[in-house]
Formats: sequence, structure tokens, C-alpha cells
Amino acid sequence: MAMALSNFIPSSCITNCATASNQFPLPASPFKSLKPPLFWPWQKVKMGPLTVSPMGFGTWAWGNQLLWGYQPSMDSQLQQVFNLAVENGINLFDTADSYGTGRLNGQSEKLLGKFIREFPGGKRIEDDIVIATKFAAYPWRLTPGQFVQACRDSRDRMQVKQIGIGQLHWSTANYAPPQELALWNGLVAMYEKGLVKAVGVSNYGPKQLVKIHDYLKARGVPLCSAQVQFSLLSMGEEQMEIKNICDSLDIRLISYSPLGLGMLTGKYTPSRLPQGPRGLLFKQILPGLEPLLVSLREIAQKRGKTIPQVAINWCICKGTVPIPGVKTVKQAEENLGALGWRLSSNELLQLDYAAGESPRRMIQNIFQTK
Repeated sequence: MAMALSNFIPSSCITNCATASNQFPLPASPFKSLKPPLFWPWQKVKMGPLTVSPMGFGTWAWGNQLLWGYQPSMDSQLQQVFNLAVENGINLFDTADSYGTGRLNGQSEKLLGKFIREFPGGKRIEDDIVIATKFAAYPWRLTPGQFVQACRDSRDRMQVKQIGIGQLHWSTANYAPPQELALWNGLVAMYEKGLVKAVGVSNYGPKQLVKIHDYLKARGVPLCSAQVQFSLLSMGEEQMEIKNICDSLDIRLISYSPLGLGMLTGKYTPSRLPQGPRGLLFKQILPGLEPLLVSLREIAQKRGKTIPQVAINWCICKGTVPIPGVKTVKQAEENLGALGWRLSSNELLQLDYAAGESPRRMIQNIFQTK
């Protein structure tokens, strides 16, 4: 028969013990403060010889005044964005030597290097971070040596020992075919000299992608990544062909603009447009996006997610590594919410169908080749 505790212990002792426990509270269980990571180590993605998070962060806005309104006063918040990303397991950061405006050219690379060096806690994270930077195919970069020098300049701006992925920003095949071969040889040279751990390309269409893959392979250089505009807003036959080629050749597809420059965030309408050049583009495309935005909103509400999180998760479920751009801590937190879950096959079909029913598409990058 159960008996009360007071039958065995004097009431004064119970009172004293209760008082002591109020004065010296027991430590909270360490398990209450623990939360599971957004993704487990085995969910990281192979990208050539590298292992990266299922999603990276794009840094186009870090220095771009014209399109994104960058000001140096934003740097402290951008550093918080970087720290938050790294603390949550993000290790892929995409940048370019052309990211910046005017005198701020290369600012994105400079900030990334600074944030890596100043990461709090004294932890050296350089070896864990994969910086994928792109080298512009400027018309004055006519020789492999000049392209290699561009790589060295980027490395110096970031003050890192070695760049993760060195990428050719765009192909010149459409307008300067002889320059294209020099740039390819530049990629080979920077890889052989150990300036980069791997090489990739950006804005390459299906035919040119196969050509550079075969050329690099013959030189003993694996092509680890291909970066293209890939989202529910830019999904078309050519983009899916690029994805299929990447899968068959063991090239990882990095999807930039997964939110369509902001059109897939649900924050804008034909009567509420962003300022600047984006507003002109949005005015043309947004009126035709209602079927897609309705489906995104419906799935987001059902899942307890936001529209951007659903749009980014779609890219992940398609086997790509999306690199949404981030300028604020709020944006970073929202983007991180795209990890740790997956859309169902029915939800993917619903979004694919809605994208097909939306009569407007994102304008393809003019630099993308066939």
C-alpha cells in the first residue's frame, strides 16, 4: 500500500529541502536546450572532391549598389548573416570577382575573406568553408595566364590559401570563340597550380557544357559543378536538359536565383514592385505567375513554412544545390528554414504543373550558351 513521504521524513526536513531547492535550483537538463541540426553530416552533398551543405548562400548583393542597394553600413549585418549560416552548417558560399559596383568591384570576395578570418570563438573555419568564386570572361582576359592571374587576384582579395571552386563566369563561344579556349586552358592551369581545389562553370548551355567537360577530362581535370539559373520560374526544356547532362556526367548543378530575384517570395504583386531595374522585370512577369504563387502559398500554409522555403526546397528535391542570396539576418533565418524537410512527390508534381500553367517565365541570362 502506498504511503505518504511525510510518514517517513519529518515535515521540517521537507520544508528545509524545498527552501534549499529554491535557493539552489537543480541544473536544467542539457537535453532541453539541444535541437537537432538542420541536416546531418551524411546529408551533405558531393561536389567533385568537395563536400558541401545541401544549400549554399549567394553573395551577389554584397557590394552591388545598382541592383541590390548595397552600402558599407550593411557590413556588420552581413557578417551576422555569415556567422549564422556557418553556425547552422552552411559551408558553401558563392561569389565572383565582378560582384561589386564601380570602386567596390570585388567587394563580395573581400567581405567573405574578412568574415572567415573574424569568425567568433577563435575557431579556424577556412578549411571547412567552400568558396565558389567566378572569374569574369572580360574581353581583356585573352590568355590562360591572364585568367590564372584573375584567380590569384581573387585569392589575394579573400586572403585564403586556396579557393574551393574556381568557376568560369560565362562562355564567350557566342561572340568570341578563340577566347573560349584560352579561358578553358586557364581553368586547367589554375587547377594544376593548386590555386583551386576544383573547377566549375556558370551559364553554360547543354551543348557547350558537354564540350568543356570532355575537354577538361582529356586534360585530367574533372568538372565538378555547373551553375545555371534554375527555379520554378525558369524551369524549361533546356534547363532540365542541363540537369540531365549534369547527372549523367557526375557534375553537380548549382541553382542560382532559386527565388527568381524575389518573384517567388510572395512579397511582391503587380501593384507592389521593388524599386530599380528589378521593378521593370517584375512588372512584365508577375501578372502571369498567379497559378504558381497560389500553389506555393497553399503548400506553405499546409506545411507551416513560408513561400520562399517551399521554392528553395523544390530546388533541393530536384537534386540541385540552391544558393539563394542573402542581405539580412531575417532572410538568412528564413532561407535556413528550407532545410531539414522535403516536399512530397505529390507536392512536387503540383508545383511542376503550376509552373507549367503560369504563362510567364524568368528571362534567361543573356550569357547562357546553347
